[in-house]
Amino acid sequence: MFNTVMIANRGAIATRIIRTLKKLGIQSVAVYHQADKDSLHVQQADIAVCLGDGPVTDTYLNIEALLKIAKQHNVDAIHPGYGFLSENTQFVSQCEAQGIAFIGPTTDQMELFGLKHLARDAAEQAGVPLVPGSPLLTSLSDALVWANKI
Repeated sequence: MFNTVMIANRGAIATRIIRTLKKLGIQSVAVYHQADKDSLHVQQADIAVCLGDGPVTDTYLNIEALLKIAKQHNVDAIHPGYGFLSENTQFVSQCEAQGIAFIGPTTDQMELFGLKHLARDAAEQAGVPLVPGSPLLTSLSDALVWANKI
């Protein structure tokens, strides 16, 4: 079980995560843009750290700053919420490299399910029932053949 989890997100998703962490007896670390300083997730978190006042690339998407904050506060895991860094394989890899658990899919899972033809192949191999569909169509002529079939 984790002792401290950082939420690398804001707003409603962050408040839901914080509420769940409180129920589990886990300390929460919220991060926020200066414009969000009065937000509910900032008020509810056990610890709140300002990311500064700048564009999203310098705040909520700043992997280096987020990992620095995580290390400063002995964070065991980071929950990305949705959006922002939730599907960023570079972020997941850097979390793993620093010994911080990423609460979400692995980089392999992101890469597999990010490419629909590979996801479909994996589902078929696992015996998951699927709606009929085409194979990967790599040319206009292939697409036209399939379009005529349906």
